[in-house]
Amino acid sequence: MAGEVLNATMSAAGGRDKEDINDPVYLRIRDLVYQTCGIYHSEEKMYLLTAACKRRMATGAVKATNGREYLDLLTNIAYKEAETRALLNEITIGETCLFRSMPQLNALKNVILPELAQERSKIGLKKLKVWSAGCSTGEEPYTLAMFLLEQKESLLKDWTFEIQATDLNDRSIETARAGIYGDYALRNTPDEYKRKYFVPAEGAKLRVRDDVKARITFQRLNLNDDSRMLFMKGMDLIFCCNVLIYFDMASKKRVVQHFFSSLMPNGCFFLGHAESLYQVNDQFRLVHLPGTTVYRKPGPEPAKAGKP
Repeated sequence: MAGEVLNATMSAAGGRDKEDINDPVYLRIRDLVYQTCGIYHSEEKMYLLTAACKRRMATGAVKATNGREYLDLLTNIAYKEAETRALLNEITIGETCLFRSMPQLNALKNVILPELAQERSKIGLKKLKVWSAGCSTGEEPYTLAMFLLEQKESLLKDWTFEIQATDLNDRSIETARAGIYGDYALRNTPDEYKRKYFVPAEGAKLRVRDDVKARITFQRLNLNDDSRMLFMKGMDLIFCCNVLIYFDMASKKRVVQHFFSSLMPNGCFFLGHAESLYQVNDQFRLVHLPGTTVYRKPGPEPAKAGKP
């Protein structure tokens, strides 16, 4: 979902219909969405939810022509699971690009990975496990895969790495697995990376090479699903950029606690540049790095690269 939940245009929303926004039916649908995935629509954002519901009804794929009928569908045991997933696909429409945050990549290259490599060399463990949480249409995990492949030529020589990429949106996961991108998604991608890690696709688009795709496992995951989150263990790096801004405080705290548990000691947690864990979680240690910040799970003090 890195996925950002886009602000639907006013035309798509049909305008801010006060009657719909304050309709108890849509307020109930808001509660169902919140209970399912932790995304909360405040009064100012209710028009996005009503617009998503109306788009579902307008497709003709559901037997509902108004909010009351649609709520009945969402609460009908025969349809609720499939239709709730379909509604979440409408709500969590992502927009991002490859190589979106160079300061984070520079921090990895210059500080975090050298420290990790030196620490792991003491025990002979040369494996890196990364989680892109809210990966949207795949731009972030593919960026990380290409970046780490570059590091394998020097800093991470003889290392292996795996990337788990998850998102709530089924359609986004399908797009991510295809790995086909146009100019807009590639606008920040260096030309040398385009030549090295992509092949031509239809039109003027490019497709990620299969050997890059092989480094990533894409799967649908609801961050609000405690039982599934418990299986995400042993991570060295977690990226969850511009996802938690759509959660209320209670949901943020629960999800971030899962992230903390998922990380190895001294593992690093990355948020979007305007996000923080202030009043959300005090177990992480905030580390200021050139151009960015990172939250580190406390553990033995990492060795500074180049020092015993």
